[in-house]
Amino acid sequence: MYEIKYRPSYSLLEVKLPSDSFITAEAGAMIYMSSNVEVKTHTRAEQSGILGTLKVSVLGGETLFINDYYARGGEAKVGFVSAPLGDITRLEVNQDRGYIIQSSAYIASTPNVKLDTQWQGFTKGLFGQNLFMIKTLGYGDVFVNTFGAIDKHDLGPGEKLIVDNYHMAALSTTCQYQVRMFGGLKSTLLGGEGLITEITGPGEVYVQTKNPMEFVNWLWRYMGPKVHGASGGKGFHFGPG
Repeated sequence: MYEIKYRPSYSLLEVKLPSDSFITAEAGAMIYMSSNVEVKTHTRAEQSGILGTLKVSVLGGETLFINDYYARGGEAKVGFVSAPLGDITRLEVNQDRGYIIQSSAYIASTPNVKLDTQWQGFTKGLFGQNLFMIKTLGYGDVFVNTFGAIDKHDLGPGEKLIVDNYHMAALSTTCQYQVRMFGGLKSTLLGGEGLITEITGPGEVYVQTKNPMEFVNWLWRYMGPKVHGASGGKGFHFGPG
């Protein structure tokens, strides 16, 4: 059983665990838990091998560690959130349909969901856009957190949708996709756009309404002058000397 609270801006995932059951979550995602919860920390290597673990950590922006939360001696509850300020949704994985999810969106999953960190359907793109995504396998539930609200699109057979890659949250494996530049090179450089994904149905597409890079740039407009002023216009210096 689960409940998603405080939607859509500050969503929190609360999972109720029957006795002796467990859920797996990204390290750092837990914000509270019952006193009878036992936590077991391990590396992703147990799921994907050490090379897969390093790949999802370095390329996907995830931690090397994940936690299993076990309910001992009775029912328990655990609350999870992720860094982005936005919504949380549940994706149901089965043998006919998995999901490709944004690498930083993963919060938690039930025991029979595996994260395929060897999959290289998306790779690091142009202009620093990291297109590394995670493919889910097996069956069960996976919970993802987006930056902003979640906008779901159900595509029919042959129906197409073009999504800016910074707004991509997840798509089902029943979809076909192609990653390309937005317009030509000049349009990409001067128009403020980078890479886009053209997705063809049938399947589901989940879009996040906020762009993290645009937010960082917006924030820097206000913080940048103060940072430069505090450092005397010389910038920060790291390291000895």
